Parts: sequence; structure tokens; C-alpha cells
Amino acid sequence: MTITESKEMLVNNNVKLLFSELYGNNNLRIENQGTRYTNLLDRFVATFPFDTDFKIYSVPGRTEVGGNHTDHNAGRVLAAAIDLDILAVVSPSDDDIITIHSDGFANIIINTNETNPIPEEKFTSAALVRGVSSRLKQLGFKTGGFKALIDGKVPNGSGLSSSAAFEVLIATILNSLYNQNWIDGITIAKIAQYAENDFFGKPCGLMDQTACSLGGLVFIDFKDFNNPIIEKMDYNFSEQGYSIIIVDTGSNHADMNDDYTALEEEMKTVAKSLGGNVLREISKQKVIENISLLREKINDRAILRAFHFFDDDNRVTEQVNALKKNDLTKFFSLINESGLSSWMLCQNCYSSKCIEKQGISIALTLTKEILKDKGAWRVHGGGFAGTIQSFVPNHLAVEYKSKMKSLFGAGACHEIFIRSHGALEVKF
Repeated sequence: MTITESKEMLVNNNVKLLFSELYGNNNLRIENQGTRYTNLLDRFVATFPFDTDFKIYSVPGRTEVGGNHTDHNAGRVLAAAIDLDILAVVSPSDDDIITIHSDGFANIIINTNETNPIPEEKFTSAALVRGVSSRLKQLGFKTGGFKALIDGKVPNGSGLSSSAAFEVLIATILNSLYNQNWIDGITIAKIAQYAENDFFGKPCGLMDQTACSLGGLVFIDFKDFNNPIIEKMDYNFSEQGYSIIIVDTGSNHADMNDDYTALEEEMKTVAKSLGGNVLREISKQKVIENISLLREKINDRAILRAFHFFDDDNRVTEQVNALKKNDLTKFFSLINESGLSSWMLCQNCYSSKCIEKQGISIALTLTKEILKDKGAWRVHGGGFAGTIQSFVPNHLAVEYKSKMKSLFGAGACHEIFIRSHGALEVKF
């Protein structure tokens, strides 16, 4: 299909069903996406005028619903793909050069034959591209060059996993162009995680990449990192009268890598002090029995974070069971318990390096005052700065968003839709 034919499909609204699955069954949203796709195709032609052989890819961001900082210690999580996505128009090239253009970001040019990490690229998108390509080669898959124009709607630094979505996008493109889509979604997620850990330089678990790659609302058990247990769930909060709203408090977490590293390492230090490698390998009771000894060897915050892990890991299974029974009262109670545990035990609602800035804590406090005993609220994702997640009754959504915007700015609220599709090639 040519660019012109694709644009005609968009104008004639022939993609309404597909777009409703990707972006929600809202006519205005669907219309806006049609305009977005059309504009991106026009820009692709302007940027790469001689590349007429193209494909379109979409990768969603993700929202963490249950299990705050449990994945990296082999715990359980509940996560979901969302309608905010990264979109790319891509054309294969005859060489081994990957060229990526994206508004607001420096152009990326990577030679896929250069497979070692480059120190100067650390914490950059170029490192993620190189890391994905390198890992594919290590695993015996093919790589090659391509030209891409990207439009990202997953806000950077928002806790909605823009970096994971980008990594999964690159892996999905290379899987499609050079590996005939042989690589399964979990392997795609692992390749993306490798790029973030070993090339970008940020420690992370596998939750974000898995949700972006697979899509839907998913329960994931990471007891065996190499073979996580995944169960897709079907639950529509909107049909139950609730909106999921992510509130961006305006503090970017891009400079919080030390905080994230310390959190994971402290949890693992507790495990290693008791003969394990990760907390999933030991019990809460064992920590209680050895708490005096632990306090002589490691800091108190690490012990508190271990208690958070045990409780939040168990809460995930309770949340899944509550949703299966359609018991939202129980589910919301567990969400609030998780939020309080993150605040008090995990201690990731603000950075100890910057205690005067506590946007997350302010947002949580104000949300509690607005919603009272209705819905639920918690820190979202990594924490320390960034976002909270609220389940808001539909009849309070307008008031809630208005008050949050007045405090954190006009673009603070993202009302999200859980989409069933993960990373995919968009075919009209």
C-alpha cells in the first residue's frame, strides 16, 4: 500500500474498528488519531522522500496496577498496556545504519555492526537502540538498517514507561523487518530490558517491557526470571464506572537513577544476608526472626523495604482474585494499602536527596481529601518524582482533574484506556 492509499484509508475512516481497540471507543480520540497518522505519513515523506516501502508500528506505554517494586526481586505484578503509544513509520535500508528522527529529540544514527556499549551514549536513546541491536545479534537473530520517523505520546519521565516502549519498538521493528516476526513477545521484552540495564545504565525489572510488548491487563509472576508466568485478564474499569487517571506532579525522575538503584540493591541485600539472592527466595518470617542481626549488618531502610516487598507481592494475588470476583471494594482497598506501604515502607514517594520537593506526597494527600472513601490512589511506577495513579468514580472525574490541573498544570492529568494490543505492526 502506498502513502497516498494509506492516507485515503485514514480519511475514509476505514480504520475505526482498529483504532477503537488501540485508543478507546471515543469518536474524537479516533478522529484525532487519524489526523496524527496522516501527519506522520506526510512528515515521513518530507524527511525520507525516496523511501516508499514503509511499515507502521505502535507500541503502548504501560501503567503499573499492582506490585510496586516487586518485579526486580522475583515478585508478582499486575500491569496494563495503555492507549498512549509510540508510533513509528519505518522503511528498511540496504545498509546496516539505523536512522531515527523524532520531534524534540536529537537524531539517532547507529551502525548495527558496532555492538559494544559506548560510554558517551549512557543514559541516551542511542544506547537503547544499540543495546537492542547488540542483544539480537548475541542471541543469534538478524539485524539491519532502517529509517524511522517517530511520534511519541507516552510522556517522558511520567512513569508510563516511555523508555520501555521505545526499546520494545526498536526490537519489534527489527523482528518484523529481519526476523519474520519469529521472536516471541517475552523474548522481545527481555531484549529490551537488557538494553536498558547494560547499555542505557538503568537497573530495572521486566514488568515494563513485558506489559508494553504483550498488551492488555496482565498478571506476571517473575519467580523464574527466564520463564515468567503470565495471565492475561479481561477487566474494564470504565464499564464499572471508574476512570484511571495518572497525575503528573511535574517532577521528572530522569535524575533519580541512584534512588532506583539503591531501592533494588537494598532489598537484595536483605535477601543475601539471609542466604538468598532475591527476596522471593526467603520469607517474611525469616526476616522477623533475624531482624536484630540484620540491623547490625545493613541499614533500617533496607529492612523496611523488604517488608514492603513481602506485603505488596502478596497483595497482587489478592488484587487478581478481587478482579476475578468483580469485588472492586476489596480491590480498591488493596490499592490503597499498597500506596500506603510504598509511602511508609518502600519510601519512594520522594527522594531523600530532595526532601523539600514532595509533589507525589502532595498529590496523594489531596486525592485522599477529594475522593474520601471512593476509588483508590497510590504512587505510580518507580516513584521518587513523577506520578500517582488514581481510580476515580466517573461522576468525580471532571472535578478531580480540574483540581489536579490547578495544582500541577494544564497537562498534569492523563486519563488512560487499557488497550488489549501490545507492540504491533499497524495494518489498515
